[in-house]
Amino acid sequence: MAECHEIVLTGCRPTPLASYLKGLGVLRILSNFDPAIKAAWVGENLSLVSRKSAETLSHYLLDDYTPTPVLAPWNGGSGFYQKDNQTSLRKIKESDIPRLSDFRLSLDIADRALDLEGLQREASPKNEDKTRLLNRLRGILPDNALEWLDASILLAGEKERFPPLLGTGGNDGRLDFTNNFMQRLLDLIDVESGKANPKSADLLDLALYAKPAPGLAKQAIGQFAPGQVGGPNATTGYETKGAINPWDFVLMIEGALPFAAAAVRRNEQSGSDILSYPFTVRSVSAGSGSLGTDDAASSRGELWMPLWDNPTSYTEVRALLSEGRVALGARPARDALDFVRAVHRLGGYRGISRFQRYGLLMRSGKAYLATPLERVKVTKNPQSGWIDDLERNDWLTEFRRFSKEKNTAGRFAELRHRLENAMFVVSQRKPSPGQAQSLLILLGEIQGALSRSVKAHESVHPVPQLSMQWVLEANDQGPEFRIARALAGLRGIGEQALPLRSQLFPIHHANRNQWLENARKSEKHRKDPACLIRVQVSTQQNLVSALTELLRLRLSLPARLDFDDKPLNSVSGVDLIDLMDFLNSDGMDARISALLPGLALCEIPADSEHKSSDGTVSAAFALCKLALTPDASLRALRGLPEDMHLPAVPQILARLSSGDSAQTEQAVKIAWRRLRSSGLEPVMPFNQLPNSAGIGPRRLAAALLIPLKFGATRALAKAVLNDPEDSL
Repeated sequence: MAECHEIVLTGCRPTPLASYLKGLGVLRILSNFDPAIKAAWVGENLSLVSRKSAETLSHYLLDDYTPTPVLAPWNGGSGFYQKDNQTSLRKIKESDIPRLSDFRLSLDIADRALDLEGLQREASPKNEDKTRLLNRLRGILPDNALEWLDASILLAGEKERFPPLLGTGGNDGRLDFTNNFMQRLLDLIDVESGKANPKSADLLDLALYAKPAPGLAKQAIGQFAPGQVGGPNATTGYETKGAINPWDFVLMIEGALPFAAAAVRRNEQSGSDILSYPFTVRSVSAGSGSLGTDDAASSRGELWMPLWDNPTSYTEVRALLSEGRVALGARPARDALDFVRAVHRLGGYRGISRFQRYGLLMRSGKAYLATPLERVKVTKNPQSGWIDDLERNDWLTEFRRFSKEKNTAGRFAELRHRLENAMFVVSQRKPSPGQAQSLLILLGEIQGALSRSVKAHESVHPVPQLSMQWVLEANDQGPEFRIARALAGLRGIGEQALPLRSQLFPIHHANRNQWLENARKSEKHRKDPACLIRVQVSTQQNLVSALTELLRLRLSLPARLDFDDKPLNSVSGVDLIDLMDFLNSDGMDARISALLPGLALCEIPADSEHKSSDGTVSAAFALCKLALTPDASLRALRGLPEDMHLPAVPQILARLSSGDSAQTEQAVKIAWRRLRSSGLEPVMPFNQLPNSAGIGPRRLAAALLIPLKFGATRALAKAVLNDPEDSL
């Protein structure tokens, strides 16, 4: 078996884009000489595995490489028109060396096509003339020349389209890639002998191995290498032209050829043909600190260049690129956010380990530059499937589209930008609880902003219900989270839904996907009592006031909606220790306020334990809390007789929420009487009722809404009701 050589090309790196494409170009060209050659991205370099030595491969490139015919007779500046630089094109046509025979043939065919179309050479064709020329060229150019045409132009439908990798049909503004390709070839190849020019070997070592070499050309490289564009402050002095290695340009263009555009039909696009290009999507201003919303708006798109760790042949790489239309579920990835989410579902798709993300951004006036944004690692064990909840009912698409509309308030664009950034983070790796909480808080803000916009109600559904996984990911084991989770789990009675979400936002109480005002217009809900009464509470107030108002409205509902119990149960509750912390300090209020709207969007997991609760709270609070506890909970404690009912007592809350300390005593008296009249005997006589232990009455009122775990309710009952061990 022939010995294999591992050759590390230290001059071929994932960034800039010119260097990445150069690596593909090397693999593509050398595969004609050594069909068994393979390449992999090892660290920051392209590594070749070949039966040929590095010296042998270099000799092939210098003296035997046959350039691909790269020409663009449809472009001004291509060398085919009177005002163009025609020197290199003419030299190639006039040469007789075998290395350029394919090139000469293609140039002659292009000339014939221009004549057949009756096109003059004063200027390049426009509109219908250009389209006719392109279609004729597509039919008569040899296969090797069609590689360039297919990589730079898509012919589909009535008008040509331009893949972003190669500008607008093989040029970047006034820089025509094909004419420059011919010029750089002649910098390297002697058109008389067909051998390499004297400087070519040193320049090849520079291109492949980053070995220093003199003689770089003061020429443009276009969008592919931002650092070599030149311009102000590019070097000493005020301004300079870019300097490039001719081999870099030639190999870069050869490396762009494996990319080819294709017309595909996407189900979500009304059946119209649209451009699809390997690993290319619309830009979003997320995932990189170098991108702003204006960048995304003016971008030509994003390129996600695949990096693979295992040695791979050019045939396999070509197949990978031809199939590089990443899908998110059943639909193709449309933008960078879709792409990053899809990448982490692929689990090592086709051996790709990483993607280098580039944004084709407007820089340096109106020129576009392929700006490296970030390196995205493919996750083999995806963790982010739970964020797919945002796709339900097309909510994410609706919201992002709405936020970009011309007459939409600017705050929605800012919210979208934050959401896309957050989703970029959690799509790539398992989030920390803090990151998951930040995303939930943001969704609560978005829901609030949508709630307050009449225009939004016409275009965007409410944020869909989020699965329990959101709650599990966001759980930091902190008391603020536990209290917010318990409050978010508040619900109605039996089949009569009253989720907290419908109190924080104007959402239909049963249909979480419908704004309340829209539901009221429907025949089905026009007479629904729950749609006609006010239950919503503004979240733009302090926590104590908001909780008090939420409780007041809930206590009014049994009479107004014929509930047979108080709608104060939650699937989740807190221990007395957490409740005691809340009663004794307002230090948690801001965090609870921030978490609550987002958690209210989630399905809250039910508590699984019924053990006794640690901690104690004041007897005054215990009496008031038990007097507002749902009958079902008290019966589960075997405290409330089956034939007894403990009706809601709004007066307790009214006394406490007044803020008058003297009224706290009256609230406790009302609670004592109500418990006793319902068969729940307090341990203390009426003339020895406890005080509030220094807790402010409004805070005490707000705490009455916080649901308790079963063990915590049982601990309260044992502390302030008679015979707890016998009767409870």
